[in-house]
Amino acid sequence: MTTTPGGAAGTGAAAGTDGKITIGFSQATQQSPFYVELGNGVKAEAEAEGADLVYVDANGDVTKQNNDIQDLITKNVSVLLVNPVDPQGIAPSIAAAKAAGIKVITVDRSAQGALAHVGRDNVAMGKLVGDAVSKALGAAGGKIVEIQGDAGGTVAMDRSKGFHDAFTGNSAVTIVAGPYAEYIRANAVTAMQDLLQANPDVKAVYAHNDDMALGALQVLKENGRTDVLVSGVDGLMEAVTAISTGSEYVATALNDPISLGATAAKTAISAAKGDSVDAEIDAGTELITKDNAAGYIGTTLFAEAKK
Repeated sequence: MTTTPGGAAGTGAAAGTDGKITIGFSQATQQSPFYVELGNGVKAEAEAEGADLVYVDANGDVTKQNNDIQDLITKNVSVLLVNPVDPQGIAPSIAAAKAAGIKVITVDRSAQGALAHVGRDNVAMGKLVGDAVSKALGAAGGKIVEIQGDAGGTVAMDRSKGFHDAFTGNSAVTIVAGPYAEYIRANAVTAMQDLLQANPDVKAVYAHNDDMALGALQVLKENGRTDVLVSGVDGLMEAVTAISTGSEYVATALNDPISLGATAAKTAISAAKGDSVDAEIDAGTELITKDNAAGYIGTTLFAEAKK
């Protein structure tokens, strides 16, 4: 496999001269452990399949992502794999790729116009975690503060919806919308400091990923608030360990990024070969709680799927 950073010359041409498939992979960001591992999964699968990979990182900037995708189109990659910064904001680039005869596969976050999307049901993940938090709180309920991912992002919206769905009709629970912490732990630490001051009666915290949830847990411990439950999403191993060994962190939903990246790369390669691919490919999820967390503990950064 040849892995080339954005801006390098000649990789697209190689796909036309040596018969290899070249995947152009535009990733939203590497500011989160999940996205680092997602990229690693794509790279490993591309190498295993003998495909070349041209990798570019948008660093959370939709304008940069559009420019990156235009560069990949110019390089005449065989297929585009895109993890969108903003699903609506990259619409012109998807249209340009299709006009150039290049198929587009999205991963983790879907976008209109792509041939296929590889991801997980974020509504289902939010609902699984919400049900677990509801059970842990019991009939007494209480106030839950929600630390959100990114404004306008489909993942954040879906994880929020699923969690809220778990409490439909439950008048004993109030959910307070916290700020957008962009899935970054340091941002969640700042957010939780403010949220705790404004909501001293909080009974639980739900964050849209485990990295942010661990930031919230840090603040709660620093303030002696071991009475507050914490939950997240993604199955970050640090969170799984906290669930297994402690009492405050009650649930997460598995979102193994390496297997997700591998599935996305396989799908992109199949599309480049002209094979039929499903429009929606769900990589599945699993709830992790105190009851089963020990079985997921391992050496990987994120818990691996059992099913």
